[in-house]
Amino acid sequence: MPKKSPQQPGASRFWRKSRSGCIHWIIIILMVLSCVFSTGSVSAQPQQTAPIIVDGNPIFEVSPSGQFTASQRADEANRILREIIKDSKSPVRVEIDSNRDLPVILVNNSHILSVTSNDLPKGRSITEQAKIWQQQLAQAIEQAQYERTLSYLMTATLISLAVLLVAFFITYQLEKLWHRWIDPLLERANSQVLLTETGQPLTQLPTQPRPKIQVFSEVFLNLIKGLIGFISIIYVTRLFPQTRQLSYDFVNLIVNSLVADLVTLGDKQYSVLDLVFLIAVLIALVFFARTLGVVLRSRVLSFTGLSRAAQETIALMANYTMVFIGAIIILQLWGLDISSLTVFAGVLGVGIGLGIQGIAKEFVSGLVLIFERPIQVGDFVEVGELMGTVERISVRSTEIKTLDQISVILPNSRFLESEVINWNHRTPVSRLKLAVGVAYGSDLSLVKNALLDAAKQHKEVLTNPPPKVGFVGFGDSCLDFQLLIWISKPNKQFQIKSDLYFIIDSIFRKRGINIPFPQQDLNIESGKLQVEISPELINSLTELSQSLAAWIKHQTNSQE
Repeated sequence: MPKKSPQQPGASRFWRKSRSGCIHWIIIILMVLSCVFSTGSVSAQPQQTAPIIVDGNPIFEVSPSGQFTASQRADEANRILREIIKDSKSPVRVEIDSNRDLPVILVNNSHILSVTSNDLPKGRSITEQAKIWQQQLAQAIEQAQYERTLSYLMTATLISLAVLLVAFFITYQLEKLWHRWIDPLLERANSQVLLTETGQPLTQLPTQPRPKIQVFSEVFLNLIKGLIGFISIIYVTRLFPQTRQLSYDFVNLIVNSLVADLVTLGDKQYSVLDLVFLIAVLIALVFFARTLGVVLRSRVLSFTGLSRAAQETIALMANYTMVFIGAIIILQLWGLDISSLTVFAGVLGVGIGLGIQGIAKEFVSGLVLIFERPIQVGDFVEVGELMGTVERISVRSTEIKTLDQISVILPNSRFLESEVINWNHRTPVSRLKLAVGVAYGSDLSLVKNALLDAAKQHKEVLTNPPPKVGFVGFGDSCLDFQLLIWISKPNKQFQIKSDLYFIIDSIFRKRGINIPFPQQDLNIESGKLQVEISPELINSLTELSQSLAAWIKHQTNSQE
């Protein structure tokens, strides 16, 4: 298992803590969404009842009555109850006034609400329902008064501190155990995947980016920590009557905003929660398809004997097919009629034609590369000044890893619009030329045999076709030869050339074959050398000599 990199002090550690804090806030928001998710389908429907609330605790629900809606009845009753509980320190009287047409619940002689037939469940009379609500209100008000005493507030504060400390301890221990147990398992799994795909262990590969599975592991860990923090915060806010009402209003606001109708497609309406759920399922489908493609390539296709390019093509097509079919099935199960998307598809087509021609161009080019296969994964190609191995072909771009182990992302259209040298096209066998110069007077047959012997000593040089030596011509300083060899690994051509030049130099030294330095002969004949001087240069030299004579004369007179 590879060693872990040491922790970075200072600014990097502060950055990690700040990033972790941001993730925690995001996770808390996601937890709110998950808490209200289970109630989305119910709350999305029009509300027929409204709750009577005492300090954030729903007591019972009322229904519409006459000209008043359920919300109007509940809002008025809740307002009166808040004022009574806030101002009253003595015991509160909850009574039923039966002298009217309908029983009326009174709290300290204040009219709270009337019990109507719409509020009755099956098999219960109005009087029985009024007595049940009277008892529930009396118990709730008594509990609210008790929660405002000093003894309860002190106890609740101690409990809150204990809950927060326990939550912090649990999250700290969870993160510690996670990094001790889960992270090593993920690193070993990543090493096995890289060993399967590249044939080399992780320690012999260049620095790799963080695997996606480790990123998801960190997100999942922060999700659990956020869930623990959210539960503890909700529990603490539920202990105090002042914060309990705020917590209830906050959650209720989020629920109403999430389940409210936002988008209408066909004859159905969808809320924010519906869209979030749909997006989450589609993202899960994409990741599941990618994981299945990796498993298919590393666990199934690797044993079929197919080439790496064929394996990548099959895995890529399986991935796109699964995403396409899965998306259609999910949309149908979600209740969306595909035919209702025809207008959206038309708008999207216009957008593609007007604003995203480049993306459509790269998409079509990617399909051509995948099906026509002028280049394949594993091919050694040369595009302009770039030379490297094709690592990945997608519908938008192609990744090439150069000889310097640098990944370069190229648009697919570049492979169709410009000249591309594919050293592996149809056959990986390719020919290399090595230029060699020897001194004049050298034995040509000896030079030829030396070059052939050098080629035979390298294990990467193919014996069929056999190496050849060509006499190119007479150079200025040497006799020019050319060694022609064939190799089956074009991505190693530069290393092979370098090795061969080392071998050639060693053999030439042993056999006394000289490699001359560039030299030129200069022959000068004796005689007069006639030099033509322009009149302007003669005048300039005359003026300079006169000025120099005058200066010398002046210096002599001054010394006398």
